[in-house]
Amino acid sequence: MKIIAVGWNYRAHNTEMGRQEESAYPVVFLKPETALLKDGKPLFLPPYSNRIEHEAEIVVRICRVGKNVAPRFAHRYYDAVTLGVDFTARDLQQQLREAGAPWELAKGFDGSAAIGTWIPKEEVALETGIDFSLQLNGNTVQVGNTRDMIHSIDNIIAYVSRFFTLKMGDLLYTGTPAGVGPVAINDHVTGYIGDKKVLEFNIK
Repeated sequence: MKIIAVGWNYRAHNTEMGRQEESAYPVVFLKPETALLKDGKPLFLPPYSNRIEHEAEIVVRICRVGKNVAPRFAHRYYDAVTLGVDFTARDLQQQLREAGAPWELAKGFDGSAAIGTWIPKEEVALETGIDFSLQLNGNTVQVGNTRDMIHSIDNIIAYVSRFFTLKMGDLLYTGTPAGVGPVAINDHVTGYIGDKKVLEFNIK
């Protein structure tokens, strides 16, 4: 099982992070399977970072094998969506970027890919966009809609499948909107698709 993630996919988030240029293609990175955090289990903050930040995003579940998928057929390759959190060790990421090094240590640590309860894609408004939000201790910190993506779900699937063969059970994190920020010990995280709560866990 692969965890495939996309960065810089919402303009407002790019602006808050000081990124001006817009990539013509999805910015793709991978997380290891050990990054997966599910079933409401807590995230234990790693000791090597002083700033772990939440990045809420829509996640899709790949349901069939695919290679060089055409964009017009990409909708056939996933069967469910949920809300996930791509946790980032921001201080470590900044150090790595300044050194011109890859981001994996800042993005792929254990528990850095939280995942919620799956919703069949037929039950969400793919055509008009999926509303989603993240709350921290009962306060809404991120709000997004997939219609604001720079690169759509279908286009991401088509692009990624040029490089990696997609397999059943692979997860695709599609990018985060504005509002990213730090989490701390004893924080309570909840996530929603529309008004349906699909994600809930604690920070330890």
